[in-house]
Amino acid sequence: MPHLLSPIPRRAGHPRPLVIIGSQEKTLLGFRGRTAFQKLAKPFLFDRTLVGAAPNLTTARRQNRFWVDATRGLSARYTRGSFYKGLAATMRRAKITIVGAGNVGATCAHWCAAAELGDVVLLDIPQMEDMPKGKALDLMQASPIMGFDSRVIGTNSYADSAGSDVVVVTAGIARKPGMSRDDLLSTNAKIVTSVAQQIKATSPEAVVIVVSNPLDAMVQQVWKTTGFPAQRVIGQAGVLDTARYRTFLAMELGVSVEDISALLMGGHGDTMVPIPSCTCVGGIPVTQLIAPARLEEIVTRTRNGGAEIVALLKTGSAYYAPAAATAQMVEAVVRDKKRLIPCAAYCDKEYGVGGYYVGVPVILGTAGVEKIVELKLNESETQAFKNSVDAVKGLVASMEKLLQA
Repeated sequence: MPHLLSPIPRRAGHPRPLVIIGSQEKTLLGFRGRTAFQKLAKPFLFDRTLVGAAPNLTTARRQNRFWVDATRGLSARYTRGSFYKGLAATMRRAKITIVGAGNVGATCAHWCAAAELGDVVLLDIPQMEDMPKGKALDLMQASPIMGFDSRVIGTNSYADSAGSDVVVVTAGIARKPGMSRDDLLSTNAKIVTSVAQQIKATSPEAVVIVVSNPLDAMVQQVWKTTGFPAQRVIGQAGVLDTARYRTFLAMELGVSVEDISALLMGGHGDTMVPIPSCTCVGGIPVTQLIAPARLEEIVTRTRNGGAEIVALLKTGSAYYAPAAATAQMVEAVVRDKKRLIPCAAYCDKEYGVGGYYVGVPVILGTAGVEKIVELKLNESETQAFKNSVDAVKGLVASMEKLLQA
């Protein structure tokens, strides 16, 4: 009997396409042709993310995927049942841990579970007692209504997060009235340092997405503490900032948010840099639709997007949009989407940053940041980006000084 199904060594838990060797993708995905393997594979072809094609075994191994060799024929003893059994033994759901069960963390768990991105572990400190368990149980009880099968558990122990494929860090405190910027920076840096040490011990192969603020400094600290490859530690900022920008542009023009494509770069906050040359509405440059003065007002509102919500809520801060932005990044990783989106990524030679995390466009997939896309910025954009990077460097320097005190 030919060896039809073989697991290729890879980072455990990351779903990979099933690769059919010796068959054309259009045949497989279109259910056309009469390949010997087709009847066995057909149930898995409804989801394009599960199926790929490779011309030979060498290519399949290089792509580090599950593979089935359809060029060697099928044995009469090889039944559909044995195919399912073999596949089940080598594939599993992604495991997603969310550290911090507050509004952002719990809402992120909601988005991830509802989209069936994987099984979710909602984790918080022991002082929170059974709160994460209560939220997880509540979310699980929504699954029959909303029709998702993701398993959600709440816990106070990092042992339950062991072997996670993605870890989202939302832990930290919000800035309170009378609290200085340095107080917030020092407190949250200590919190994320502790979290990063636990991640390193329990999920050494995970992709880490940092949401805690001040974002640019926190992601730098998580990377430094874990010692993970830089591409596996990412900051969530650009997706949220760009979403706010797109929302305000859509509101201004009275068009669908789906028709707006935009890009913001640099640090998260006051120094974020809009890139007008990369902003369009239905393919039309935004500068042809909105006057420069009005466009600058929209950019300013975007920079203050979080503060505006805090002022309206009176207590608390934004969490629906930040959680949705984070879930989009989780999806890009666990489904290997190769999304080109802005994230806080480690840049050294890129853009001449010199070894700091800043918001740049990246290709995000199962390995984390698979590529940083370098754009040709005009003179004003280049200067604004440099100013933003300088602000990030100052923030990181302040954090390191406070941690050493």
